[in-house]
Amino acid sequence: MCGRYAVTTDPAKLAAEIDARNEVPSGADAAPDTDQRAGRTVTTPNYNVAPSTTVMTVVDRHDPSPPPRTGGDPDLPVARRVRAMRWGLIPPWTKEFGKGPLLFNARAETVTTKPAFRSSAKNKRCLFPMDGWYEWRKGPLDSRGKPTKIPYYMTPEDGSRLYMGGLWSAWRSPEDREAGNDDAWISSATILTTEAVGAHREIHDRMPLIMPVEYWAAWLDPDRPVDPDLLAPPDLALADAIEIREVSPLVNRVSNQGPELLEPVS
Repeated sequence: MCGRYAVTTDPAKLAAEIDARNEVPSGADAAPDTDQRAGRTVTTPNYNVAPSTTVMTVVDRHDPSPPPRTGGDPDLPVARRVRAMRWGLIPPWTKEFGKGPLLFNARAETVTTKPAFRSSAKNKRCLFPMDGWYEWRKGPLDSRGKPTKIPYYMTPEDGSRLYMGGLWSAWRSPEDREAGNDDAWISSATILTTEAVGAHREIHDRMPLIMPVEYWAAWLDPDRPVDPDLLAPPDLALADAIEIREVSPLVNRVSNQGPELLEPVS
């Protein structure tokens, strides 16, 4: 699974790196959001990203982009964009915000059939950029006889950035839909997970679905159905290029921040 990760670049820099449009508003430009449901601003660096946080995602959408509910016109060009989304997918048929499970992960093996994800798998696929992700391995029993949890951080050995496959959705309440309120859309997304490979299996039986750059065009294409081959576990060589390091239990508390969370324990 992937329930926590780190990202240190800002949306503008990320957009420049991947030749995309930055559509993440700055704090001064963000629309008022009194209940913080949509969370239209992204905080970076964030060394301890948790579900329900507003995060950066990468999507390909038609240009000009129509309202999220309508899809795009295949005859219009597609543009790559960096967008802010809530981490925790809200299925379109959800009646009330905050009700139901927080869908921050989705199993790659079943996204095309599960009701919560299958519509997004058709044409709303995205990428989650990150420096690395955290996972916890069961440790020895504590004084109360319960297994301890040892945190690990997984990051590319060469210092590059990871991009994980994800799905996104656009949602608004039934009341806003009936009123035709086009300013009430909430974009949300989930990270796909797959069977762990290589040394990662020693930490957890699941890992996020790594999406190499050569797969981006096919994965993000809003006019192309999902390719089952892209949902397969990563090649062993790709997984082996990711360092697995034990880190401080400081990461266990979501409120903790700072580069010290990424440092290996001695």
